Amino acid sequence: MASGQDQYLISVAAEMLGMHPQTLRKYERLGLIQPSRTIGSMRLYSREELERIRLIKSLVDDGGINLAGVQRLLSIAEVMQRIRPLMEEGALSTGAGRKQLVTEMRRLTEALGL
Repeated sequence: MASGQDQYLISVAAEMLGMHPQTLRKYERLGLIQPSRTIGSMRLYSREELERIRLIKSLVDDGGINLAGVQRLLSIAEVMQRIRPLMEEGALSTGAGRKQLVTEMRRLTEALGL
C-alpha cells in the first residue's frame, strides 16, 4: 500500500524489492539509505529511494561488492554528481566555483581513501 505521493511503507517496499524488511533497516543503519518518516516514525520509501536500493542490491548480488565497498562507491558517485555541474562552461570562471571544485576534489580524494 502506498502512502502519500508514491511513498511506500517498509513492508510494501521490501516486498516490491524482494528483500526482507530487516535488510532495509540495516541499509539505513549503515547510512546507505535515508527513508523519510511518518509522524509515528514509520519508514516511508520514495520511488527514488527504491531505485537507490535496487542499485545497492545489484552491486551486492551481481557485483559481489560488500556493503563497505557499496558505501564507498555511493560516496564517490555523490561527489561526482556535485562536480559535474562545476565542469559546465563558465562555472569555474568565478572564485566560488573554483573553491567549490577544490572542496569536492578533496572529498573525492577522501572517499577514494587516498
